[in-house]
Amino acid sequence: MITGATSGIGRACAMRFASLGHKLILTGRRVNRLENLKKEIENTHEVAVLVLDFDVRNNHDVRAAIDGLSEEWKEIDILINNAGLALGLDPIEEGSLEDWEQMIDTNIKGLLYVTRAVAPGMKARKTGHIINIGSIAGREVYPKGNVYCSTKHAVDALSQGMRIDLLSHGIRVTQISPGAVKTEFSKVRFHGDEERAQNVYKGFKPLEGDDVAGVVAYVTTLPPHVNINDLLIMPTAQASAAIFHKE
Repeated sequence: MITGATSGIGRACAMRFASLGHKLILTGRRVNRLENLKKEIENTHEVAVLVLDFDVRNNHDVRAAIDGLSEEWKEIDILINNAGLALGLDPIEEGSLEDWEQMIDTNIKGLLYVTRAVAPGMKARKTGHIINIGSIAGREVYPKGNVYCSTKHAVDALSQGMRIDLLSHGIRVTQISPGAVKTEFSKVRFHGDEERAQNVYKGFKPLEGDDVAGVVAYVTTLPPHVNINDLLIMPTAQASAAIFHKE
């Protein structure tokens, strides 16, 4: 099950896991994109795909979708908590409350809602793997990143807490934290300003969604007694959240 599967890392994970023969539950808010992705995968790979159209911020819809899964789909082996976003790049005293609330509700509460709905089934089966997509912003705070960085620091803490709480049930928990990835991330952050978004990636080669998806897939292939707790993946041209080598 992959949340936020309509673009970027989530979409790349869907394509990567389909190529490995996994049945997929894909979730997102843009149902047309979900349906198109389902068709693309089913036409390319012999795997079954189920799409669930909901916003992770809405706990009622999350629970209704997951509790309503049929027997064929309810045993979720891998959960990729990918849904998340950054909005705005403003100093704290000028930040948008609406942006703050959407980031907190998506990046923290949405991750919690989905995990709370899926984890009991893993616990009952004594197996499962939860992968949380974090960020370099969960390791370092950068100028004007205040609330977004806070939400990703929360993902880091939650990943550690999940690992402790689920340890005795045989459930693996991994956090994968990318640096700069060229997806819709910056376009969303700048509220659709394409030019400003493209400027973020000028002068160096950023990661692509498939680079991260390859790492996500890799950690699921390890023997059951092996777990990657925490992994930071960066472009070669990036040393920290705000330090890049640009040509």
